[in-house]
Amino acid sequence: MKFSNARVFSNGRFISGGIEFEDKLISVGEGVSGGIDAKGCFIIPGLVDIHTHAALGEDASDGKPEGLIKMARYYAEGGVTSWCPTTMTLKEPELTCAMRAIRGFTRPRGGARIAGINLEGPFLSLKKCGAQNPDNLHIPDAELFKRLNDASGGMVRLVTVAPEEPNAMEFIREVSRLCTVSIGHTTASYDTACAAFSEGASHTTHLFNAMPPLAHREPGVAAAAMDRGATVELITDGLHIHPAVVRLVHRLFGEKLVLISDSLRCAGMPDGEYELGGQPITMKNGKATLTGTDTLAGSSIHLMDGLRRAVGFGVPLESAVLASTYAPAKVIGMEKRIGSLETGLAADFVILDAALNVRAVYIGGEAV
Repeated sequence: MKFSNARVFSNGRFISGGIEFEDKLISVGEGVSGGIDAKGCFIIPGLVDIHTHAALGEDASDGKPEGLIKMARYYAEGGVTSWCPTTMTLKEPELTCAMRAIRGFTRPRGGARIAGINLEGPFLSLKKCGAQNPDNLHIPDAELFKRLNDASGGMVRLVTVAPEEPNAMEFIREVSRLCTVSIGHTTASYDTACAAFSEGASHTTHLFNAMPPLAHREPGVAAAAMDRGATVELITDGLHIHPAVVRLVHRLFGEKLVLISDSLRCAGMPDGEYELGGQPITMKNGKATLTGTDTLAGSSIHLMDGLRRAVGFGVPLESAVLASTYAPAKVIGMEKRIGSLETGLAADFVILDAALNVRAVYIGGEAV
């Protein structure tokens, strides 16, 4: 099958041409002609959301196969073709149940593929646990991580740790051999963060949220990430990060920027009362907070919303696409399979019109 007369995202820029594909991409670029006329639309890789907890009232931590299927279809309809179910700070039995459910997931027709698991908790700081349940926090424990990873069938590709916690540096050294280790939900200083990156951490969980701010005498995690070449996540819903800071981070980090949704059960749902890792949250006008507080929880957006908003904040479209496709795929070590429009990779792509509305989504060469 072919699409031609399109603006195809290739090697970080848009070129005139098309794509030919079956389940994988056969040809990409200016030489593709014939087939279906894309009428000048954009063709971009399918989005890769490596940090999303939940949507449509379902949560990856619930351990419910039917919930994962519902979520997979929600993501795919909006242009996310690969995702990492992201678990909360829970006790080991609940996390083990979630790991096993995700391990048993079979991608439904019209649903996004699971690219791995993001274990956001429980190795976090009490002082910066945010919307994570403080009763379930655990000191960094490589053996606990290995048990959870084994329960998942080795699917954990990303784990967050607060590097100032006891045993954290040993945890980072050992676990970074198994998956990507991210710094987050932390009170770490610049020096502590630099030490963590030296030990093997290479990523930063939702930069600026649940960590000390960037200050001129206490530069913190953000400056350490920049100095040590780490990748950084941003939630571009317009609530977690000011648009000016989104522009600043893009200019500082360039291709190291990764857009995420960090979405909760309330994503795709009306305002109301919801739950997050055993804690009540309230969504009002799309803003999710711990009930009765001003503490932001995750977001209510789809990653495609985050891409559009990032562009609206002043991030170039090419950079926003890269930060939603190749960059996250690389963080989880999947860039040779997904995240780009390159010959031999999965035929996962999205067709967008000039206003960035989704016109079609293909996963493994099949239309959603």
